[in-house]
Amino acid sequence: MSHPSEPASSQERCPWCGQDPLYREYHDREWGVPVRDDQRLFEFLVLEGAQAGLSWLTILRKRENYRRAFQGFDPERVARMGETQLQSLLADPGIVRNRRKLESAVNNARAFLKIRDQRGAFWPYLWGFVQNQPIQNAWRTLQEIPATTPLAERISRELKAQGFTFLGPTIMYAHMQATGMVNDHLTGCFRWAELGGASG
Repeated sequence: MSHPSEPASSQERCPWCGQDPLYREYHDREWGVPVRDDQRLFEFLVLEGAQAGLSWLTILRKRENYRRAFQGFDPERVARMGETQLQSLLADPGIVRNRRKLESAVNNARAFLKIRDQRGAFWPYLWGFVQNQPIQNAWRTLQEIPATTPLAERISRELKAQGFTFLGPTIMYAHMQATGMVNDHLTGCFRWAELGGASG
């Protein structure tokens, strides 16, 4: 669904994006928009894994550095990364230099490709968990939004069984929110209705 290119400052947003222009841009244009593209889904898997224990704004500010470091989020190129590349990443001040997270990104690229090769694409597999339709919630306050759900726990378990690591239920639910598998904009936010909340 289309939305204004320049949302008026008077439009109500989810309060978590605050006043930061980068955060507001992400909220207004990306968060909760359904993603049915393998490379974009892989990008969010890498970024959500990097975010664990940190603020999402921290990762957004490093996003272009991650795009460079992780070969444009091409899972095939990331899957081929070896120890030499990992050492280079660990020396890169533009990203979060956590060895477990970096190793997980490479490992997850390989698991991602295995599912893609088996099924022709990754996105239909992931979206199959929600019958290819975003879950439309109707939260009024941030306090109502869960950190995870039974469905996120199930998807996390199944992806771990497929070889994914560093992808617990909380990270999985954040991924579902970011990629529009669930609409968790608050009902008072202008994006909730634009993303189908009013008809959910």
